[in-house]
Amino acid sequence: MSIKMTVIGLGYLGATHAVAMAEIGHQVIGIEPDARKLEALRAGKLPFHEPGLDTALVKAIASGNLTFQSEHDESSRSAQVHFLCVGTPQLPGSYAADTKYLHSAIEALAPFVSSDAVVAGKSTVPVGTAAELSSKLDRLSGHEVSLCWNPEFLREGTALQDSLTPDRIVIGVDTADQLSESLMRRVYQPILDGSTGATPGSIPFLVMDVATSELVKVAANSFLATKISFINAMAEIAEASGADAVRLAEAIGFDNRIGSQFLRNGIGFGGGCLPKDIRAFMARANELGVGQAVDFLADVDAVNLRRRERVVALAKRQLGELQGKRILVLGASFKPDSDDLRDSPALDVALQLKSLGADVVVHDPIALNALREQQPTLGTHDDLTSAFEGAELVILGTEWQEYKKLDPQSVSGLVRNKTIIDGRNALDYSAWQAKGWNVIALGRNLEHSE
Repeated sequence: MSIKMTVIGLGYLGATHAVAMAEIGHQVIGIEPDARKLEALRAGKLPFHEPGLDTALVKAIASGNLTFQSEHDESSRSAQVHFLCVGTPQLPGSYAADTKYLHSAIEALAPFVSSDAVVAGKSTVPVGTAAELSSKLDRLSGHEVSLCWNPEFLREGTALQDSLTPDRIVIGVDTADQLSESLMRRVYQPILDGSTGATPGSIPFLVMDVATSELVKVAANSFLATKISFINAMAEIAEASGADAVRLAEAIGFDNRIGSQFLRNGIGFGGGCLPKDIRAFMARANELGVGQAVDFLADVDAVNLRRRERVVALAKRQLGELQGKRILVLGASFKPDSDDLRDSPALDVALQLKSLGADVVVHDPIALNALREQQPTLGTHDDLTSAFEGAELVILGTEWQEYKKLDPQSVSGLVRNKTIIDGRNALDYSAWQAKGWNVIALGRNLEHSE
């Protein structure tokens, strides 16, 4: 049965969720105050890159299931569910999360929310945020409103599929809240029933207290970040000892208590979630008086940032003085199949090299327009092959398929120096070495690679 709902905030999370909800048959009103973003969405265009979501957006609009507004109006009063999907960025000058956009969303929603509706938070928040928002919503609306927490687990590049066939659905509800669980089950019933492709009954629907549900996303991201930084810490030891971190990861990954996922060493993680989420987790733990419980996350963060510095150090080792040296950085986005530049390791490396006087040129299959807008002083090149012209060093920063499949022979005659630093352990080293390239691989036996 179709449910009328609003999705408040149409950034990466909100736009994806709105399209997914419309695709499974619900009547969705997207609320987005940013006029530029709203205009694009109404025209069926995404303000970011996400494979498959653009086609689904056009389909959802054409079906009549998805409409967009800049603010709430009387139509919001009849909505049964209101999803909060606004951003919680890192506060400037602090590790803490900035929840002001959530508070603003509650203030705007309060005059229009009915007493039999449910407000469901999806944003990643410090534990305890839901209680603050619930109190404010009750006070401003003049009546009690059911507020639950429904964390998101999207991965950029597979966001729509992650929404339609999630590995779990988590709902945090207060003990006295009889409405939220039943209504949220109705929202997700088509997914639970298997109409979106999952085996019926295979997706866990986990109901828990609100505080635990708030912790689920930050705990999961902290674990993943720790696993990545662990293998990158092992890579530091491998580089110093002549060992091979890639083979090490392969060996320990066969232990089913460890697993092989997220055990790839390289220049580390980035994006809009993992870095800011682990920092916000540390800040909130300190506020709760238990900061020592997550002190290890400071080391996780430090290891992650050191891998970027390692690439810069390797560039200096190869070229000596960097002033005026032409360096090609392959990739600007923090991961492939995304144009997201937030806390991108590849972009950070490019900016560090530029600050040291290098003549840096960046190629990326998708993110160059965003890069030119955000970093107009960085050199860019649209054509992959010609981007190699005159390069004295090449650095692979983002593992796009275009780079992994690139024929080294096709660019060998264009560069001044056939040296490439593979920051993602993504290349076929033997193929590049066979064409005379000096391949430097993070976490591997660098002396042997050189």
